[in-house]
Amino acid sequence: MAALQRIFAVLTEHYGPQNWWPGDSPFEIMVGAILTQNTAWSNVEKAIDALKQAGALCPDQLLHLPEQDVAVLIRSSGYFNVKARRLRNFCAWYQANGAYEQLNNWPTHELREELLQINGVGPETADDILLYAFDRPVFVIDAYTRRLFSRLGLLGHDLTYEAVRREFENSLESDHQLFNEFHALIVVHAKDICKPRPACEQCCLITRCPHGKKTDDR
Repeated sequence: MAALQRIFAVLTEHYGPQNWWPGDSPFEIMVGAILTQNTAWSNVEKAIDALKQAGALCPDQLLHLPEQDVAVLIRSSGYFNVKARRLRNFCAWYQANGAYEQLNNWPTHELREELLQINGVGPETADDILLYAFDRPVFVIDAYTRRLFSRLGLLGHDLTYEAVRREFENSLESDHQLFNEFHALIVVHAKDICKPRPACEQCCLITRCPHGKKTDDR
């Protein structure tokens, strides 16, 4: 889909490099991917800071702490009891499989399938981990991506997660840096401009957007 390359070029020119994901280590990125489910990133940052201050931002310590203590530390992220359980499930799997040093040697498709077997890790969270922590060429399909590309007329509302992911991955060069930048640009644009109530008059993509043109014609 040549349109994807053109959209990437426009967004890059408008916003510049994003250099995502914010995190000091691959494990911190993984924790962030789990905590960011159903909450704003600002809330996740508070939870990660609390884990750091408690010396608990490592798999050994997260497994050592009682689940209720982990929940208190990540309270700002919302659904904290559920997420504490998910974090500990993830850490148990992570440690049992040799942590980053060993997991980084796994083929991408095997690593993805294993991540999806962990309770609380769905396709979007697994792909966040693969792309941003393991530098694998896997495109993350989130609500921002669906909203933006549906409005651009390039994405059907009824397509499954896997169908949309394949569409992006088959239409772009298989390059984790490209996928990283593209997804980060989508998030920035959808958060600030292509919101549920979009600011179409400020949109750098309006000339390519049927939804924006309709809004502009009113």
